[in-house]
Amino acid sequence: MEIISHRGYWLTPQEKNQRIAFERSFDLGFGTETDVRDSGGKLVISHDMPRGDEIALTEVLDLLGDRNLPLALNIKSDGLGSAILDAMSGRPQTLWFTFDMSVPELVRQKNLAMPVFTRRSEYELQATLYDGAVGVWLDCFHGLWFTAKDIVAMLDDGKRVCVVSPELHGREPTDLWSMLRSAGLYDSALMVCTDVPEKLQSDLKDGAC
Repeated sequence: MEIISHRGYWLTPQEKNQRIAFERSFDLGFGTETDVRDSGGKLVISHDMPRGDEIALTEVLDLLGDRNLPLALNIKSDGLGSAILDAMSGRPQTLWFTFDMSVPELVRQKNLAMPVFTRRSEYELQATLYDGAVGVWLDCFHGLWFTAKDIVAMLDDGKRVCVVSPELHGREPTDLWSMLRSAGLYDSALMVCTDVPEKLQSDLKDGAC
């Protein structure tokens, strides 16, 4: 199983999407999820509207270097496909993907042959463009609405799957982690996006014993 940090591996809220959080995540061997917008003609890292002091996507890529770690790009603006392809060209890492864009942007990026993930949640039970997506961003806003069998079915379809850990929505992750462990998914190609990557890593190691 691959563990990816949410907006970098931050220890205080002020570190989210900041250089120190990405450095910590990559140095500890965790991939990351982050938010991409355009500002002043360049791609920047920002969950909310840019203020002008955000780090550039290229800076995050430079921090990642030649480490082959998952990079989940949460697309916050339409029309960024070609610019993202340009930024990723020549980079050695191959595990990047985009997700959370609007449906028209999802279609455009799929037509550009970009590695796009579609969404599934309790609000999106039928994933848009499931057949054309390389993976699924599996979210649970209010509780575990899916089962381990649902995850296995998507993996069996040849999809990469990234599950959003419940603490991202203010809930304890214990039930989800226990379900994944019991179903043997800790040994699968699954990805989990979490605010507490070292804690999940410890649980994964304990579950493998």
